[in-house]
Amino acid sequence: MKKLLKESIEKIGTYQPGKPIEELEREYGIKEAVKLASNENPLGPSPKAINAIKSSLLQVNRYPDAQGFYLKEKLSRKLGVEPDNLFLGNGSDEIIQLLAQAFLLPGEEVIIGDPTFSFYQMAVVAAGGKDIMVPLKDFSYDLSTIMDRITTETKLIFINTPLNPTGTIIAKADFEALLNRVPSDVILVIDEAYGEYATDTSYPNFLDYIGKEKRIIVLRTFSKIYGLAGLRIGYGIADAYLVACLNKIRGPFNTNLLAQVAALAALDDEEHLKKSLATNRDGLTYLMSELHTMGIAYLPTQANFFLMKIGENAQRVYEGLLKEGVIVRVMTGRGLQHYLRVSVGLPAENKKFIQALTKVLAGG
Repeated sequence: MKKLLKESIEKIGTYQPGKPIEELEREYGIKEAVKLASNENPLGPSPKAINAIKSSLLQVNRYPDAQGFYLKEKLSRKLGVEPDNLFLGNGSDEIIQLLAQAFLLPGEEVIIGDPTFSFYQMAVVAAGGKDIMVPLKDFSYDLSTIMDRITTETKLIFINTPLNPTGTIIAKADFEALLNRVPSDVILVIDEAYGEYATDTSYPNFLDYIGKEKRIIVLRTFSKIYGLAGLRIGYGIADAYLVACLNKIRGPFNTNLLAQVAALAALDDEEHLKKSLATNRDGLTYLMSELHTMGIAYLPTQANFFLMKIGENAQRVYEGLLKEGVIVRVMTGRGLQHYLRVSVGLPAENKKFIQALTKVLAGG
């Protein structure tokens, strides 16, 4: 009898997203729960994006623009690249999957930090590639070890900066040192899902390196700071050859009509972007101050989330917070089992988290 499931698929688990608010309220019989687990924009989408969606609802009987012409045009002007350098995806997740599908031969190696966004590893293994996991060093990429792990079998390297789940970044000088060691036949994938939040002056503009001697693709998304996570739209910026390769295998209408018009409108709303950044900055200031007063260690962050160290009781504290109507992310396994990851919310949500954490730690 033929084996039903591909062997490479058998090796991977199912992606585990953060617990939805509806599930928590149903499970514990509570109301007004807050979700600080998935690094979403607590302000929601731009009002301009919402209006654009409403204006386009009667058009959903039509297929979307398969090429995303207008969105690419606007992005090209904003970013200073050509439309041929842009690839739209059903979230940046789809682009990650397509990169593995398009470029990995069976057994070829992909270097991935550990821990980081788990979907990198899932996409690689599913495509028949070999995942080379390099543990973090001081909660950041161990670039020296990554460079040492490059072999003739290396095809892709995934770099997530700011890094999920730690919030650390790669500085320009360190990135250029890595770039100098990466062979020209290796694709360097820079995932900037949280790039808009980074304020450190050492943070590089990765677009400056595209189309030079090395193969680089930069991934960005409308899911985080633009507040469009539910519409699933992201994009990649790369040289025209890489984009053309991905276009060979993408679905005919991989980004939907409402996502395209919402992303177009969101790019026009600079005020909402500024407000989102300010909300995140002020929220971090409040949360860091409260945790410091409570004597709880946390990591400085360049993103819209942070890690805090709870210790051996992290799982118990996570469960206690759930009962208080606060969802955060428990970091089981991979060396971070003593930590919880917390997204920055609205002022009232941040306050509820601190109050719930205080109660749970006091044994309430």
